[in-house]
Amino acid sequence: ALDLPESLYSSKVLNAVKPEKDVDGVNLGRLVHGDVCDCLVPPTVCAVMELLEDIGGKKVLLVGARGAEGAALQSVLQRRGAAVLSCHWKAPQLQSELRHADAVVFGSAKPHDVPVSCTKPGATVINCNMVKNMERWIQSQQCRKWDLHSLKLQPLSPVPSDIEISRAQSPKAVDVLAKEIGLLTDEIEIYGQTKAKVRLSLLERLKDQPDGKYVLVAGITPTPLGEGKSTVTVGLVQALTAHLNINSFACLRQPSQGPTFGVKGGAAGGGYAQVIPMEEFNLHLTGDIHAITAANNLLAAAIDARILHENTQSDKSLYNRLVPVVNGVRGFSAIQLARLRRLGINKTDPETLTEEEISKFVRLDIDPSTITWQRVVDTNDRFLRKITVGQANTEKGFVRQAQFDIAVASEIMAILALTTSLQDMKERLGRMVVANDKKGQPVTAEDLGVTGALAVLMKDAIKPTLMQTLEGTPVFVHAGPFANIAHGNSSVLADKIALKLVGEKGFVVTEAGFGADIGMEKFFNIKCRASGLVPSVVVLVATVRALKMHGGGPNVTAGAPLKKEYTEENLQLVADGCCNLQKQIQITQLFGVPVVVALNVFKTDSPAEVDLVCKIAKESGAFDAVPCNHWSAGGKGAVKLAQAVEKAANQKNSFKYLYSLELPIAEKIRIIAQKVYGAQDIELSPAAQSQVDRYTRQGFGNLPICMAKTHLSLSHQPERKGVPTGFILPISDVRASIGAGFIYPLVGTMSTMPGLPTRPCFYDIDLDPITEQVKGLF
Repeated sequence: ALDLPESLYSSKVLNAVKPEKDVDGVNLGRLVHGDVCDCLVPPTVCAVMELLEDIGGKKVLLVGARGAEGAALQSVLQRRGAAVLSCHWKAPQLQSELRHADAVVFGSAKPHDVPVSCTKPGATVINCNMVKNMERWIQSQQCRKWDLHSLKLQPLSPVPSDIEISRAQSPKAVDVLAKEIGLLTDEIEIYGQTKAKVRLSLLERLKDQPDGKYVLVAGITPTPLGEGKSTVTVGLVQALTAHLNINSFACLRQPSQGPTFGVKGGAAGGGYAQVIPMEEFNLHLTGDIHAITAANNLLAAAIDARILHENTQSDKSLYNRLVPVVNGVRGFSAIQLARLRRLGINKTDPETLTEEEISKFVRLDIDPSTITWQRVVDTNDRFLRKITVGQANTEKGFVRQAQFDIAVASEIMAILALTTSLQDMKERLGRMVVANDKKGQPVTAEDLGVTGALAVLMKDAIKPTLMQTLEGTPVFVHAGPFANIAHGNSSVLADKIALKLVGEKGFVVTEAGFGADIGMEKFFNIKCRASGLVPSVVVLVATVRALKMHGGGPNVTAGAPLKKEYTEENLQLVADGCCNLQKQIQITQLFGVPVVVALNVFKTDSPAEVDLVCKIAKESGAFDAVPCNHWSAGGKGAVKLAQAVEKAANQKNSFKYLYSLELPIAEKIRIIAQKVYGAQDIELSPAAQSQVDRYTRQGFGNLPICMAKTHLSLSHQPERKGVPTGFILPISDVRASIGAGFIYPLVGTMSTMPGLPTRPCFYDIDLDPITEQVKGLF
């Protein structure tokens, strides 16, 4: 409705309004004539009528209800059989009419000098100002079924490349998508046409909104080619929203550019179940990984610089530089005052510290041999796995060995994924332990005075990025840790915001990296502890290809043609390999959550092989097992999976954690090794045992465990397929991510920096200089 004072009416204003809208009383005219089905009844009028309910034969007084709204209200009341009288606030008969009316509707604010105490006892009194405000508030709080316009797919056969499919679809403008799913204009920050950051203020607005159902997509132990968890995640939400008209959100990790240019070539899903535009998804996105890299390396630089300055300056010189005189005044910064308090020095005037207090304040006394904080880069660069820093003459001979990790393995990435607010992120960044001092006490980012700067670099990265699937359904892309060397899950914040947006009957589908033994175990024991969220269903992704490998099939190598065992029917190999699927179902059942097996079907899979896998899965305790064709058919190919997930979400859920945090560190590691991996026992190296003792002594013993283990086997040996048993799990080292909030054991020889293969994906990636289109991404 266009509700303007007459002074503002102009042809420019009126011509800007769509013809079907109510302009110049056309709608009101229809309403007065009784053509209710053909016109818009003003929302306030509808609200008043709901409150009055049975009004036939009663006397209703309208006070101060002017203009189109007043006329509409009078018309609707009369049609309901009420006797309606309208008067203004200064009418001489007002008090008399108030005494006789069965219901009084105030259409505008009451003047202070008008008493309403003479209203008839038992009369209904409605203030339209309050009705209007409450109606707006209620609408803003309630989650309705989205008015989402899905994008149509026309799948081709044979299925083109991922990038060709992505480019053939025209995505919606991201502000249109945001409006469709209930986001307000000031809750998004747009990056180009198809991406937007979503502000965390949304959580406060929707805090009383019930959460939707929470679905985790995990998998069996994969081949090096991957088995399509991201594809299943995307296909499932396309089926739920575009085909079953159920609100749903996918929450995915941002891919690392290391594998994108190395061995993988993209991670936006695939075929007709992917996030678009896929090149934007895979390259830079909104810069979150770059922000993490900058923050991580700022902290690394601060560590080495502090060691150098402490080694080359006296206490007095250090103090004068750390607390300089500025404009004739000397003062501590806020972060320095916090350090003084931690040291037990309750002083705020720099001139009052004693020499002993100055020494305690300026000297972190970092032991270089205990530094655990590494530099990072988002490139597969094997020659950075071991480096020497400090070789320039300017570093005065303070040389030490160090290394680079892949950027997504940074503890800052783990913090981004597990944090629940900006304040929580700041506190976690400050708690990050980077080394020990020479007395064996932990040194943190807060001690180095860098926490605020890290938070500044991360202030935009903390907001999830909104994108869409090929069928125009919403996706959050946020955080991106590898599951074999970190916890491997997208962010708690993305999940929490999505659960509010979908509403009580909606679904949020989030993905954990690699097999259920790694990503899912960490999702339950680490991420669910951080978020307080309880999962409804686990979707366990399997492929005939991977099951054949676990049944004794030949090795599968990325880039090499598949052997005939994988392209021809072989029921015996499939049956033998289902032991891995059964084991992963059992792992899921340890946590008390219903499991639905999604069999990602390839064109080389025979119907008999598909039927066999589904039969064995159901016999092994899965709630259901469903073949899926979303890769070739889009959401339509995952409708049966969506229906199975919807049914499973209504099953009894007895979710529980695998271990108590109060147990000793070694015992928690042992429980994961024995119950999840199937190991006979664990074996801690002397270095690992020493670290366990140190972390326990420092008060970090009650943290959950994040195992760094190969994703290619349930054991620590990648070549051992199926369900290995009787092995001893070697723990070579134990690290602590105190800011993220977990202990980080390294199983065997785990690398935190991938390398490039002989023929990396970058051979196929190119840019058209005229159209600026990216070529060769998957």
